[in-house]
Amino acid sequence: QVQLVESGGGLVQTGDSLRISCVVSGRTPTSKHFITSWFRQAPGKDRQFVAGIIWNTGGTNYADSVKGRFAISIHHANNTMDLQMNSLKPDDTGVYYCASDRRDLPMMGHAPLTYEHWGQGTQVTVSS
Repeated sequence: QVQLVESGGGLVQTGDSLRISCVVSGRTPTSKHFITSWFRQAPGKDRQFVAGIIWNTGGTNYADSVKGRFAISIHHANNTMDLQMNSLKPDDTGVYYCASDRRDLPMMGHAPLTYEHWGQGTQVTVSS
């Protein structure tokens, strides 16, 4: 079983930066490709993929809406995944969830249903 705990959300203004983190604990097998991703869900909207990373290869993937503004990273020493968010916009507002999955191939899915474990989420609000 994998546990995911997010932190770092808050209220910021347009153009500000914010870093959110996800601590990964529990059983994270190395025999398969372990993937963690960030999703966000705005009020009344579906949960959407934001960014993801493959732990053994370092491969990353970003949604088009955040490319060039957000950066995902891993800190293996403390099993933490970060999302550095720059030039924030009101459209970035939502609850940000950390999700994980393990796969036979290093392929990162964007569909929430393809991820096995989820955190409780952290709220990010960007005011205009």
